[in-house]
Amino acid sequence: MPAEKRTPSLDWDDLRHFAALARHGSLAAASRALGAARSTIARRVEGLERQLGRPLLIRKPDGFELTVDGATVLAQATAMEEAALVVQRRLDGDGSPKGPVRLTTSRSLAHGFLVDRLGPLHDRHPGLDVELIAETRVLSLSRSEADIAIRLGRPADSDLLSRRAATVGYAFFAPARKREALLSRAQPPLVGYGADEPSAEAAWMASRFSSHRFVFRSNSLQAQAAAAQAGYGIVLLPCFLAAGYPGLVRIPFGPLPPEREVWILMRRDAARAPRVKAVADHLFELFRDERTLLSGAQVQEE
Repeated sequence: MPAEKRTPSLDWDDLRHFAALARHGSLAAASRALGAARSTIARRVEGLERQLGRPLLIRKPDGFELTVDGATVLAQATAMEEAALVVQRRLDGDGSPKGPVRLTTSRSLAHGFLVDRLGPLHDRHPGLDVELIAETRVLSLSRSEADIAIRLGRPADSDLLSRRAATVGYAFFAPARKREALLSRAQPPLVGYGADEPSAEAAWMASRFSSHRFVFRSNSLQAQAAAAQAGYGIVLLPCFLAAGYPGLVRIPFGPLPPEREVWILMRRDAARAPRVKAVADHLFELFRDERTLLSGAQVQEE
């Protein structure tokens, strides 16, 4: 009777190291997340690829990128992690959500709005470990680079769960002490984006003020707000961000760019995880409670 061919069982530690490298995109970042040596992570992932007989990650100049097979393996590894968390919660006996949740959004929303308002989430669910990734690069939920994404603009990916959470309004602001002097000039100096900034607001500003002088440029809205407050000139800002700079006042300076919708996105499988649902519920509640600040309805021109 012929011997039955058996596939060697996979080592969970190999999968865990692979998942960390896939999500963080570099050996250095995965090493910090796991507390493991880079050489150990590389060895584990190479061993997993040999065992499966196919490449899971492709090394590129700016980090690692998943192959099609790698994305499939990552999805299964994520499901295994979720199952392990469920077992741990039941053993702990309190049923409260626990574990890591990766949240990604723009730097302006992260630094100018979210961070200061995440305290109640920690108080309510101390077992959650929130990782907030503030990047201009849009992280991929489908490749499990993040669990929740907060994006400006209606999402195009129909495979994700998406829900509109708020509307962001924009206005022009000037340093209070220089308001009259700036508005009295035919072409006041402006603060704006760098030439390579891809946002819709940067394109709108470049089109409308093509003949104006920009005395300060930055791809950081926080830097723009600080420069305007320091007296450089007039700046276009999201109203929620300007609220954190008491030296700025809203001014009439012509038409404004369109409002932007804030959408919260999740993978369908991740949305069922209690840890992810707890963070998402807090975010929806937060955006609902702060809708007046975000829209700019409470900010009056002076």
